[in-house]
Amino acid sequence: MKQTSLQARYQQTLDFMYAQLPMYHRVGAAAFKKDLTNTLALCQHLGNPHQKFPSVHVAGTNGKGSVSHFLSGICQAAGLKVGLYVSPHYLDFRERIRVNGEYISKQKVIDFVDQNKDAITAIQPSFFEMCVAMAFDHFAREKVDIAIVEVGLGGRLDSTNVITPLLSVITNISFDHMDMLGDTLPLIAGEKAGIIKKGIPVVVGESHPETAPVFEAKAVMEQAPIVFADQHFRTISVKEALGNSVFQVLKNETAYMPSFEAEIAGPYQYKNISTALQTVDMLWQLPGFQLILKNKNANATLAEYISKAFSNLRALTKFQGRWQLISQNPMVLCDSAHNESGLKEVFQKLENYPVLANAQLHIVTGFVNDKDLSKALACFPTSAKYYFAKANIPRGLNKDVLKTQAAEFGLHGRAYASVRRALGAAKRVANGDDLVLVVGSVFVVAEVL
Repeated sequence: MKQTSLQARYQQTLDFMYAQLPMYHRVGAAAFKKDLTNTLALCQHLGNPHQKFPSVHVAGTNGKGSVSHFLSGICQAAGLKVGLYVSPHYLDFRERIRVNGEYISKQKVIDFVDQNKDAITAIQPSFFEMCVAMAFDHFAREKVDIAIVEVGLGGRLDSTNVITPLLSVITNISFDHMDMLGDTLPLIAGEKAGIIKKGIPVVVGESHPETAPVFEAKAVMEQAPIVFADQHFRTISVKEALGNSVFQVLKNETAYMPSFEAEIAGPYQYKNISTALQTVDMLWQLPGFQLILKNKNANATLAEYISKAFSNLRALTKFQGRWQLISQNPMVLCDSAHNESGLKEVFQKLENYPVLANAQLHIVTGFVNDKDLSKALACFPTSAKYYFAKANIPRGLNKDVLKTQAAEFGLHGRAYASVRRALGAAKRVANGDDLVLVVGSVFVVAEVL
């Protein structure tokens, strides 16, 4: 009875949050705030919790969630108490706020909203602004050794950008959220570069001729040391299956550490690993972080912590939704790729798997309704069988509209009333050796996990 009561109160709290606070992943741009005023006001009301723990700030178009999980796992493997803030969530709001892989408790969510309801009502933050404040409050109360904080959208005006981290990270830049961040790579890079702060080192995952000058200029302006990971680190997939891989990492073309097995796979993770390892390579050298390690008696080598983290990543961090094999016979693979650059890599990788050489590809897909899909749909293979569905959120693109748009790119299939029904249909049609891929949106993937 007590558990039922807790669940009911938790649901009431979520209902308040969803009803009262504009929520980007449900309604889109209308929930995007153009400044940090609300976040700062909420943090001030809470006693400025964001100033009470060290942090690493992670931005980028693709890969920032993976890099954030990798960094969290490595720090956890070193024995640190690690806060992790990511967004959006798949199944449970609490996924956004974790300490050593454990979600914030339902009771703490309830208490935070109840105790701060007057301030929330007065300040009228967006859903995301309130989530960020809740995360920072939780991390401060838990006295985390370090927090890994993923940017929600952009960087300069993102609610997370009130922190002053030990280190900033920008994974890469490609076209996404162009209605809010700009329609050229330099404009988008300018928004991401907004997380670069005075004197704070910054790691950029990928150097690109259009965006590197933007980051370099911002770093010079802020007197922030800048390093491009791909100019020093290179990650090679030594052995790869659909569900896991063995990687070799080179730093300046010399082995950085022994090859290691990882509970991850996917076409883009070699880039994310390079970015994460460049980050920890720098982080481990910072005097402030060395003091944290000393206080925790973290005496093993960084290579040992990296190997331990990647071999046990899902248990340590609850990493999910990225190139995740969720069932066999037929194989069902889900991936959160949703823009041109991410989707291109997904389909290029699938073409190179020998095990899929004679397999039919079945694709369950859906998108949000506020994006230009022309570049994304152009990435999909015409040889696949398609199962179109609308994600169960207000922003979900109508299944019939998606089916019509997809047909213009030679992508044909049926539309289904829900993602679950689409997946069920794909599994019934697929042979045992076929592959069912669920892709196109975080919210579509969320419904099959």
